[in-house]
Amino acid sequence: MKDKLLNWLNTILVADVFLVLFGFIWLAIAAIGDSVGVNLGLDLWHKLWQPVFNPAIGILMGGAILSGIISWVSKKFLSSQ
Repeated sequence: MKDKLLNWLNTILVADVFLVLFGFIWLAIAAIGDSVGVNLGLDLWHKLWQPVFNPAIGILMGGAILSGIISWVSKKFLSSQ
């Protein structure tokens, strides 16, 4: 059960990492475009920050902490048996 939970958690975290990286790359490209006067979607990125990218970063951090805690607990208590 624990292995299945960790497998699902890691799969979700990998997908979330790619979403966060996509958001960062989009922000960097759109900011450069905005500085030279080309519209590359910076306004849309700002609209999506609160409902999409902000929760994705929070899920990534929370999932990484949860994964670490589960691994630590399983090593600490299950390896001694």
